[in-house]
Parts: sequence; C-alpha cells; structure tokens
Amino acid sequence: MFDTATIALLRAVLDQVCESVLGGQIGARTHVASKILETGGEVSRERLRQIGRDALSHAPTMWR
Repeated sequence: MFDTATIALLRAVLDQVCESVLGGQIGARTHVASKILETGGEVSRERLRQIGRDALSHAPTMWR
C-alpha cells in the first residue's frame, strides 16, 4: 500500500505523461498506470516520468 504522498506523486506523473492522450482512450492511460505501478515503490519523479513515457510510446497504436 502506498502512502498519500506517494499516491499524489504517482497521480501527478500519470496525469502529466497522459496529458496528450485523448480522454476517451482509457486503455493507454491504464497501460501507463500499470507500468508506473510495476516500479515497486520508485519515488523519483523523473524516473517515474521516464517509465510512463516509455510505456506510452510502446502502447499499441490504437491506444495513442
């Protein structure tokens, strides 16, 4: 379980990475979120952003 500060960080990074994703494309956002959560508690904002960007760039085309 994550503490409230970590949850806020994860949410902020997810929102930032997915700001260019159209609102109806839940699949891409879900994909990015799952990859960020796979970090197992990584709390470096820049590292989380990089993981999110990588996930978004490797998401299936229909999700971008």
